[in-house]
Amino acid sequence: MDNSENNEMIENTENDDMIVVTGKKEGSGRGLFLFLGMIIGAAFAALIMMAAGRGKSTQGLGDIITDETAQKLIKIRQKISSYYLFDQDVDTQTGLIKGYVDSYGDPYTVYYTDEEYQSLMESTSGVYCGIGVVVQQNASTGVITIVRPYVNAPGWEAGMRAEDILYKVAGEEVTGVDLNLVVTKIKGDEGTTVDVTVYRPSTNEYIDMTLTRRKVEIETIAYEMLDDGIGYIEMSSFDEVTYHQFMDAFNDLKDQNMKSLIVDIRDNGGGLLTSVCDILDALLPEGIITYTEDRDGKGDQYYSDKACMLDVPMVVLVNGNSASASEIFTGALQDYGKATIVGTQTFGKGIVQTIMALGDGSAVKVTVSRYFTPKGVCIHGVGITPDEVVENDLEKEGDEQLEAAKAILLKQMN
Repeated sequence: MDNSENNEMIENTENDDMIVVTGKKEGSGRGLFLFLGMIIGAAFAALIMMAAGRGKSTQGLGDIITDETAQKLIKIRQKISSYYLFDQDVDTQTGLIKGYVDSYGDPYTVYYTDEEYQSLMESTSGVYCGIGVVVQQNASTGVITIVRPYVNAPGWEAGMRAEDILYKVAGEEVTGVDLNLVVTKIKGDEGTTVDVTVYRPSTNEYIDMTLTRRKVEIETIAYEMLDDGIGYIEMSSFDEVTYHQFMDAFNDLKDQNMKSLIVDIRDNGGGLLTSVCDILDALLPEGIITYTEDRDGKGDQYYSDKACMLDVPMVVLVNGNSASASEIFTGALQDYGKATIVGTQTFGKGIVQTIMALGDGSAVKVTVSRYFTPKGVCIHGVGITPDEVVENDLEKEGDEQLEAAKAILLKQMN
């Protein structure tokens, strides 16, 4: 499915998150990612007994595992061991750690096991073994929606369609579960199967599917030349492969005598900061692309150089699912006056997470800063207002937002 040690990134969210990983990923330079999280609690005996025996635990854990907390966990463990109906083969240590991280109440601050962390890193490469769908999770409700099933991938072939709600994976309900953990369950070795249940609002039915995983190389870019010399590029996400795919599309359209350009990032939940900044570097004049600030007012700045390939009028199409890296893309082009923004208010994901490896294969993702547009605007919780607000009437045929974009470009060209 479609957000290494010490790396920066932005997550895919649709209501997800943007993430920074300290350091650099080889071959990617700067970067930032995006992702989210949930819980269960229990106890692991050694730590509990240490706390219970001393009144306070060592190494600064006294405020986490106090004597009172340790005694309560021991009682809970005894009760569950005596009366719990099902098998008790559970990972209590991981449960305790996830419960602690979850207690901060931030859906973007998450603990990842070794397996989850490796899956997370793989998900941004643009190549993986899975079912070939793009998903988004609403941060408020926890509902996971299918945004785009890739044609001819396993999900599409099984009948999965856009707007389906992901209800169960491997027999377990996934609403409210960390999106990256859900993606980890769906992905797997090529040739293996995964059982998925989706809810289809349009027909009010639950549909069970058994899908065979296979290698999926994501085409994050689709493009064509429209009438009147209007180039059209659709970006579904900002992955490692996106920059080169975008530049190939852009240059091909220029060779076809492109007179204006529409970039469609509706339903694009985000991706790598590396990718979006590289693309913006090609489109913007010299100056700042975006910058971040942590709780101490410190942060990073990302710049474009003097080279600017964009020499035609441009429109960017957005909607409420355009999030994170998509909003960096939109905000920068809007602030520089290099594009007219058309559509509806964007999602409003303006905070950054850092993924930090813990040395044993696991990692923790923590919200660490806010990001700003070139003019110093933080859009978190607000989003970006289009220059031309245009709703798509779902009861009407056609794409009203796309038609509005064409009309704007034709007027500008004339």
